[in-house]
Amino acid sequence: MWFEFLVTSFIVVIAPGTGVLYTVGIGLARGVRTSMVAAVGCTFGILPHMAAAILGLATLLHTSAVAFQIFKFVGVAYLLYMAWSILKEKGALEVAADSEQTGLLRVALTGFLINILNPKLSIFFLAFLPQFVPLDAGAPIMRMLGLSAIFMLMTFMVFLCYGAFAASIREKVISNSSVMTWLRRGFAAAFVALGVRLMITTI
Repeated sequence: MWFEFLVTSFIVVIAPGTGVLYTVGIGLARGVRTSMVAAVGCTFGILPHMAAAILGLATLLHTSAVAFQIFKFVGVAYLLYMAWSILKEKGALEVAADSEQTGLLRVALTGFLINILNPKLSIFFLAFLPQFVPLDAGAPIMRMLGLSAIFMLMTFMVFLCYGAFAASIREKVISNSSVMTWLRRGFAAAFVALGVRLMITTI
C-alpha cells in the first residue's frame, strides 16, 4: 500500500500545474533561492486542503454545488490575476538578482494562495487519502496526517527540482529580452488555460 501511495503521489506532484508553473517562473526570473521560497509557499498551501479533508470539511465542498462554485470562481479569478501580473515587467515574474531578498514574503504568499485557492486539491485529498487508510487501522487521523506529510515533503522536493532547473538556465533566458517577453506571454497563457480548465470543472 505504501508503494502505491508513493507512486500515485509522485505522479500527481510531478504533473505540471499552477504550483509548478509558478515555481519554474520564479526560478527563471529570480534564481534558485527565491524559487525555494516559492516552493515553500506552494507546499504550505496544501495544509488547508489537508486539514479540510481530515476534518471532513471537504465533504461539504464536494457535495455542495454552491460552495464548490464560489470556491472555484475565486480560484479562477486569482489565476487570471496571476496571468495579468505575469505580463507586467514589474509583476510576478520581475527579473531580479537572486541575492535580492526584497519581496520574498510576497513570493511565498503568492505560492500559498495559488494552492489554497485550488478546490481540486480538497477533492483530491478527500478522494485520495482515505484509500490508503484501512477501515481497521488504528488511529486513522494520525495515519492520514502521516500520509499528508509525506505528500507535502514530496511536493516540496519536486518543486525544488523544478525551480533549480529553471534557475540553472536563467542566465541564458534573462539575457535575451525578447525571450523573456515570450516567456511571460507563455506563462500568462498557461495560467489563463488553467483558469479556464478550472472554470469548466464540475464536482
